Amino acid sequence: MYLSVQLSYYPLTDDYKPPIKTLIERLEKSGLEVHSNRMSTQVFGEYDSVMTVFSDTLRWSFETYGKAVFTANFIEGDRRPRD
Repeated sequence: MYLSVQLSYYPLTDDYKPPIKTLIERLEKSGLEVHSNRMSTQVFGEYDSVMTVFSDTLRWSFETYGKAVFTANFIEGDRRPRD
């Protein structure tokens, strides 16, 4: 099953930009398709791969940067942007 996700990440720190940039880089290296903009990051891939990457990424974020808020919208299917 293919999954499309819109993810927003809010590190609870004054210097929030470096954790966001690092998290996006981590997602981009995961093998999933990733599109970022100023408001959120869209992630696309097979369900099991997406969920495994998200689980690992959330744990990594909490262990590395401490408290943060993640918001995610999940939709089954391919909602990748078309050029």
